[in-house]
Amino acid sequence: MRSSYLEKDVVLLLKDITGLIEPQPTEERERLIQSGKHYSEMLPIEYVPTDKYMQVYKEALNNYAKPVADATGILADKIIKSRGKDVVLVSLARAGIPIGILIKRYIRLFFQIDVPHFSISIIRGRGIDDNAMHYLLDRYRPQQLLFVDGWIGKGAILNELKKDISAYEGVSDEIAVIADPANVTELCGTHDDILIPSSCLNSTVSGLISRTVLRDDLIGTNDFHGAVYYENLKEADLSYEFIEQIEKEFVPVEQIAVVNNPQAESTGMEEVQKIAGQFDIDDINLVKPGIGEATRVLLRRIPWKVLVDERYLESPDLQHLLRLAKEKHVPVETYPMEHYKCCGLIKKMADT
Repeated sequence: MRSSYLEKDVVLLLKDITGLIEPQPTEERERLIQSGKHYSEMLPIEYVPTDKYMQVYKEALNNYAKPVADATGILADKIIKSRGKDVVLVSLARAGIPIGILIKRYIRLFFQIDVPHFSISIIRGRGIDDNAMHYLLDRYRPQQLLFVDGWIGKGAILNELKKDISAYEGVSDEIAVIADPANVTELCGTHDDILIPSSCLNSTVSGLISRTVLRDDLIGTNDFHGAVYYENLKEADLSYEFIEQIEKEFVPVEQIAVVNNPQAESTGMEEVQKIAGQFDIDDINLVKPGIGEATRVLLRRIPWKVLVDERYLESPDLQHLLRLAKEKHVPVETYPMEHYKCCGLIKKMADT
């Protein structure tokens, strides 16, 4: 699979389907998803950021490079302590890829170990890429594999992972993430709902690849799940600018000030169910909590509204989100939350 990443940073176990699938307008795609077509069979037309939005992204990267670097260091330290030096990072395409690269670089810098890093596809409702898993298990012991993602919203992908991984004896369903506001994994850099700037953009911060695709006419029995390479966006590629700006902030884990914020008793999923009830939403997949997920709603779904905890309305964490909501004329409401700073609600297309 082509990408703008270097092979020394990540090997993508994906099939290149560039030119074989036509991206669809967001509204058309949303209607198809809500009428039963699976999201992995289509690609959205990628949002082209305005100059003002890019300005907000750059500010977010400047402001949050340090917190993300510190969370990466804390997570990398936990990984080495719990998994040892022969760990193999397996990031979930595509949000997990830049995080996997950051962890790999941190481990190389401070532990002098060059851990392997692969990326594979997992699709909610369709499962993990079985061919990619067999590729890895032909080369490594099951106990070496560790899944990596960017953040946990409500935990849907973690649930998918737990279900799928039971088929591979000895492989752990544990997942390592930078931020876990849902409070479902200890292998995280922080339980805070922090802004990971890569969540603000699409392929231009993810090696110029699309989200992953699984469709019978494109993906054969022996193929990896597919993705598209956006060569036309080469000039706008910020993938390494993102990685290198965070890498510049790396310090040894002993120098990282750990903030012990009180951890919520409940899980994020319980809060999501409460929000769904409050707003009369019968499909929990239309509720996307946390900064990363809410940003994705605005970038590639049809948003109904954005909920923001009043305490964070002026927070720099959310300025990119409020900018996007304004550009797309999406209402922003205040709503008190325990786990999250914000939450995106997807519009029920039957109501439009």
